[in-house]
Amino acid sequence: MREIYQLPIPTMKIRTYSELSQLETFEERYRYLRLQDVVGRSTFGFDRLINQRFYHSNEWKRLRSFVITRDNGCDLGILGYEIYSGLLIHHMNPISLDDIRDGGDLLFNPEYLITTTLQTHNAIHYGDETLLPRGPVERTKGDTTLW
Repeated sequence: MREIYQLPIPTMKIRTYSELSQLETFEERYRYLRLQDVVGRSTFGFDRLINQRFYHSNEWKRLRSFVITRDNGCDLGILGYEIYSGLLIHHMNPISLDDIRDGGDLLFNPEYLITTTLQTHNAIHYGDETLLPRGPVERTKGDTTLW
């Protein structure tokens, strides 16, 4: 009789705000959050209505306000990366339709949420650092290069 061996399914480490906040630079925080093994995973498809109902709930709106305040309205919570429009709250651990249906801890615990811009959010999901915002350009005396 032939035995069938299955490769173990890799488990993704749960990312937390407590760990993220220990990282000082924007780049370190991005690398901590970057999704490498789940890029391109389907995000709700035909069940998008359930997803959107969740994001329009009063409970989500209250939590969103809390996270924005905690992060000082800054991209990945880093001062100097203030967000003036297009602010998103990112689930640091990918959520599923079952998470939304069951109301799991990954949805409503601020320990698993961070403030981002759309560009940073996309960089995290697609693993593309070129999408990240650039820091301020240092100017020097006699510098005539435009931004």
